[in-house]
Amino acid sequence: MPAPTALQRQPEEIVDDAENVPLPMEVEDELLIDPASSAPTEINPSISAPAALENDTEMHIDEEGRPKFAPAKNTDGPLKVETRKVPIPPHRMTPLKASWPKIYPPLVEHLKLQVRMNIKNRAVELRSSKHTSDPGALQKGEDFVKAFSLGFDVDDAIALLRLDDLYIETFEIKDVKTLTGEHLGRAIGRIAGKDGKMKFAIENASRTRVVLADQKIHILGGFRNIHIAREAIVSLILGSPPGKVYGNLRTVASRMKERF
Repeated sequence: MPAPTALQRQPEEIVDDAENVPLPMEVEDELLIDPASSAPTEINPSISAPAALENDTEMHIDEEGRPKFAPAKNTDGPLKVETRKVPIPPHRMTPLKASWPKIYPPLVEHLKLQVRMNIKNRAVELRSSKHTSDPGALQKGEDFVKAFSLGFDVDDAIALLRLDDLYIETFEIKDVKTLTGEHLGRAIGRIAGKDGKMKFAIENASRTRVVLADQKIHILGGFRNIHIAREAIVSLILGSPPGKVYGNLRTVASRMKERF
């Protein structure tokens, strides 16, 4: 009688391919993995999560399958001294010298940075020290000085130090539409308006600050507010009548008041 094939073997026997020796059912049971043993290890609720993570080197997973890590330890000051150099345009050196008594106190007293004005290299140099506690202080200080170098007032630039959701967006008129000669001058005039009224209206409606630096436009504010101001400026560049832009700004301003 021919030997039974693999499909004809009895279910209680498992053949080892290496030795071709049937294995009993007890061995098969040992090879199976218990679902309970493969479940993630639960942390004892009586032990706090930070204490359990500090005393155990294994990685624990919560109910949603996300790993739990020990909280980062606070360090006394920065790990190393870092230096930043912010270049200042030539036309902003005189305002920098005049406003220097208002610029360095927030950097030194609030951010605990070391700062100096390098007149020879036309730059403001920032450096962290052992007294600097905020790891992002150096970046905030650089953004503050850079905002002033772009043309913003000191009081407006200080908002970058106190608030975390403020940004600066810069774009050029040629990024929207290629204009030359008198067409470019008229576009800049539409953005500024008579005696700067159009620019002030955009700032008040969108709660931003706008700087017109020749063909470059700098906007300081929140993400949504920058979007509103940019849309109004783009409409003016493309040739929309100022009256129509005024009406859109009034509508946007009323909606923002209702929201807040």
